Amino acid sequence: MNSLVRVLDYLRPHRTLAGATLLCAVCATAMELVPPWAIKVIIDDVIQAQQMKLLPAALALLIGAYFLKTLFASLRIRLNNRLEQTVVHDLRSHVFAALQRLSLSYFENRSTGEIMSRVINDTEHVERIFIDGVEGALTAGLTLIGITVMLFTLNWKLALLALVPIPLLALAAAWFTTRVHGYYRHIRKQAAELNAYLQDALSGIRETMGFMRQGYEQQRFNRWSKAYSDANLKAMLLWSVYSPGMMLLGSLGTVLILWYGAGEVTAGRLTIGELVMFLSYLALFYTPINQIHSVNHMLQHALAASERVFDVLDTVPEVDDRPHAREPSSPVRGDVRFHAVQFCYRPGVPVLKDVSVSVAAGERVALVGPSGAGKSTILKLLMRFYDVMGGSITIDGVDIRDLPLSYLRRQIGFVQQEPFLFNGTVWDNLLYGDLEADLGRIEAAAKAARAHDFIMQLPEGYNTWIGERGVKLSVGQKQRLSITRVLLKDPPIVVFDEATSNIDTATEVQIREALAELTKGRTTFIIAHRLSTLQDVDRILVIDGGRLVEEGRHEELLNRGGVYASLYEAQFQV
Repeated sequence: MNSLVRVLDYLRPHRTLAGATLLCAVCATAMELVPPWAIKVIIDDVIQAQQMKLLPAALALLIGAYFLKTLFASLRIRLNNRLEQTVVHDLRSHVFAALQRLSLSYFENRSTGEIMSRVINDTEHVERIFIDGVEGALTAGLTLIGITVMLFTLNWKLALLALVPIPLLALAAAWFTTRVHGYYRHIRKQAAELNAYLQDALSGIRETMGFMRQGYEQQRFNRWSKAYSDANLKAMLLWSVYSPGMMLLGSLGTVLILWYGAGEVTAGRLTIGELVMFLSYLALFYTPINQIHSVNHMLQHALAASERVFDVLDTVPEVDDRPHAREPSSPVRGDVRFHAVQFCYRPGVPVLKDVSVSVAAGERVALVGPSGAGKSTILKLLMRFYDVMGGSITIDGVDIRDLPLSYLRRQIGFVQQEPFLFNGTVWDNLLYGDLEADLGRIEAAAKAARAHDFIMQLPEGYNTWIGERGVKLSVGQKQRLSITRVLLKDPPIVVFDEATSNIDTATEVQIREALAELTKGRTTFIIAHRLSTLQDVDRILVIDGGRLVEEGRHEELLNRGGVYASLYEAQFQV
């Protein structure tokens, strides 16, 4: 119920539209009450009393009621659809905004497909609350109230008989709601898992083709699809018993009315027209009751989805701005210091152990060490993708936790080990570095990253569509576009995580020359397994087992014969 209240709270900014929808619903309901009365007039006053002069007026009233009911119903549907789409857009936008605020750990612990399922599929099911839920319950409720008043006005004894099945209907609805909600929670979970598998399978289609595992993947898909279908069948089986059962209980009221009403007509206490009118209202009375049952069925599915949606909205980021976080008044120089930094991804398995290092503004340092030593973790902590669990990191003497996240990350340019490019044009991807950059700046940055020449050789130059994740480009080309983006960002601190690991030797030399000029005056962190690229850095930091074990220049570390020398010898077989 709390989820329903929260969903309905999204109606607040759209009160006018909601009010117009309600007014149309009231008018449509009022028109629905007219036809049974008009039919009663035709039977009793026109046919039995043989007053044919009343027939045109009665028929005009009947036609007018049907026309106005249709008109108001059409307006209600149009207004409700606009209201529903506006509200669901707000909800979907809030969910996406919440995802943008969450920490990296949230995404690393969940599949992309599962998160997509919450943003798209679950939000669409929440949409049913507004399409069929609010609209259906509102219309049914108004109709029920109006007809109940009419029934008691016409004949209170018959009205009481009509209410006899209501307690049974209420008990059955409560039983159904309790059972089906758990089923629909399982359905949404199965849908998310199917979506997660599908996203993973499509992303890895090249591996599937390369290993000729199409049959194996088909079997896996069939298992997930069957599990999803079975979960749906359980809820449908319950509905197949509940829905006809509700109609049967409702029919008992009609039987009671016919039994009692026939005696009243025979005794002369009720006219045939009044009995027909009462039965017409009774049919309208049970229709909204059945409609409410259908709404309840849909509502349980939507509420199960809304719980998953609100789970995203309620997740508190592990890394967030402190209440007193403020931007410094002076530009960042880039003096970076790690003070006894400790960190672990899993409790009891430390990744960094008391790492302390000072990097002066404008200094270029390299982080090297065995795989899993903690090099990339150091850079993730610097950008506050995670927060340190012990010690601190400062920039220009200010703890980075005291800086706004948006400000901190604007000061750092990050070239990832596996560059990510968006499904769009080269131009679109480069603009990510600076949305206001003009052609001159973009071309200058591309030339510095040695990307301009190959871009101009593409079919449409900077306007070439590069596909999802830059699938139409080579690894080296993607890497150079990623470097171009960082150059456009022009931050005081630059981070290269394996930035040249997948670039050919000739291109690597060109990029090293460009970076030597472009990183002057900037604090630069470089991670590379290709140790030949590190001879020109100011200092090399050797990380092993989560600790800083060596530091110095290339020749100096080779002469020491320590960890760095061992890595170098293993790589070049010297």
